[in-house]
Amino acid sequence: MAEQAVEATGAEWTIVRSSWFCQNFSESFLVESVLGGEVTFPAGDVGEPFIDTGDIADVAVAALTEEGHSEQVYEVTGPRLLTFAEAVAEIAKATGREIRYVRVSAETYETALLDQGLPVSLVSPLVDLITTVLDGRNARLGDGVQRALGRAPHDFSDYARETAASGVWSNSSPRGASQ
Repeated sequence: MAEQAVEATGAEWTIVRSSWFCQNFSESFLVESVLGGEVTFPAGDVGEPFIDTGDIADVAVAALTEEGHSEQVYEVTGPRLLTFAEAVAEIAKATGREIRYVRVSAETYETALLDQGLPVSLVSPLVDLITTVLDGRNARLGDGVQRALGRAPHDFSDYARETAASGVWSNSSPRGASQ
């Protein structure tokens, strides 16, 4: 395991672990689905501790620039568990748009990605990863943000409101203009 290799070097280390990023909905592979009004994804009813990447960055900066973080493992999560359906509902509320979540099987999702022209060499490992990490292993909250920064992590609803206000999910935004 990579973490054990780092620990074994004898150098100072700090490990920051996270799961799903809030920004997957606005800066990554789910943004086009949000713009289209339908997020189709193979996630069930398992809660995920969506973390704002700004919180991850703040923890990393603290670990690199402040004393007291050596040999710490920070499990960074948001302050609550949300299913993908709940996360999409939060985005819909923040945008004032109808956006729905559609749960599909991993096989259906894989076929859709292949139909979009993505190579099987990318799609198969991605679907395997998604299926593995959405098995409930992350359905718990960590205290890494609180321990590293002395404050609570940002909530998904704050992320959704701030991102909606930025225009990223607006069909009139540069990214959404072609929709």
